[in-house]
Amino acid sequence: MNILILGSGGREHTFAWKIAQSPLCDNLFVAPGNSGTAEIATNVNIGVTDFGAIKELVLDKDITMVVVGPEDPLVLGVHDFFLNDEALKHVAVIGPQKEAATLEGSKEFAKEFLYRHNIPTAAYESFTKDNVEAGYAFLETLKPPYVLKADGLAAGKGVVILNSLEEAKAELKSMLVDAKFGQASTKVVIEEFLDGIELSCFVLTDGENYKILPTAKDYKRIGEGDTGLNTGGMGAVSPVPFATDEFLNKIEERIVKPTINGFKKDNLPYVGFVFIGLIKVGGDPKVIEYNVRMGDPETEVVLPRLKNDLVEILQTMANGTLNTINIDIDERAATTIMLVSGGYPEAYQKGKEITGVQSVEDSILFHAGAQLQEGKIVTSGGRVMAVTSYGKSYQEAIKKSYQNIEKLHFDTMYYRKDIGFDL
Repeated sequence: MNILILGSGGREHTFAWKIAQSPLCDNLFVAPGNSGTAEIATNVNIGVTDFGAIKELVLDKDITMVVVGPEDPLVLGVHDFFLNDEALKHVAVIGPQKEAATLEGSKEFAKEFLYRHNIPTAAYESFTKDNVEAGYAFLETLKPPYVLKADGLAAGKGVVILNSLEEAKAELKSMLVDAKFGQASTKVVIEEFLDGIELSCFVLTDGENYKILPTAKDYKRIGEGDTGLNTGGMGAVSPVPFATDEFLNKIEERIVKPTINGFKKDNLPYVGFVFIGLIKVGGDPKVIEYNVRMGDPETEVVLPRLKNDLVEILQTMANGTLNTINIDIDERAATTIMLVSGGYPEAYQKGKEITGVQSVEDSILFHAGAQLQEGKIVTSGGRVMAVTSYGKSYQEAIKKSYQNIEKLHFDTMYYRKDIGFDL
């Protein structure tokens, strides 16, 4: 079969790497792709939300499965676009339909879903610029730190955590009245702060059945010791050492099952990946957020641990027979370290040549913000490359990644030297 992956990051390169290994995949296309996907698939220069051009490509290349990497096309309804088109409705789309994708598209929608299905999460209220004074009053009822979340999609930058009440009020005004995040912050969710350690749980579902993939923990902050600005993720570790069997059982019983049952009760059509952002508070898991796709850089440690043929799994998801598959997981740990452009997550320069790629041994390089230009690999984004390694322990895997990073270079290259420090 011919398969199309939508996206251009490290997550999509990892999907391409895994799908390309399957005998079930004849031709693999990635739109728009990057320098990594170019080595194992055919890149097509189409934007992930250009549904008209995606349709032309799918019909032209006789593509029968589309795997959606990022959230934007899902929230905009790419799955519904295929279902509502006579020429496309036979194509399997891996990713939820538009209404279900609102779980990521709107923080308020997600919180209402969690409350409705009694899934443990932080207390919250939502505000718009019309009731900003009520927002100030709600902040006064909370203990610091204060958590403010732009309701809509803000490219992973819409969550702000502040220790000062005055700063929190000023930030609320900035988000609502001054439209700091544009459309995304016309509504803001204020939450109680949960104190604990975070992890990510990934679930596959065909809408009826589910399978749980390995847990992972990512590191969001730019600075060592988890300091500085939030990023799209600076590294990840799988499995999560503190996620004992007892704790994983709590996640499944209290969170995964009610989530999948909630989709059915609320008639939210869902075929794809559910990313559940969790926090361990005391000995119990609580939900921070839902994403309606795989996380990045967690994909770069979760998929390498999957021993199954990924295409076979995706087929069972598409045709409602996920219950017939057993998920087989590599016992080894996997870790990834993200190399980023200097200045990221704020302004950074592009077009820097990346050298040393051929010298890397015993690690897998997943390209993210990197493109081919006149035969050279150059930087094209903030997060440039993920260096993934296996090990008997996460410490051994991390050591391998750091050893290989020393062989890589581009001007202003930065990475965190403390991934896994808190485990």
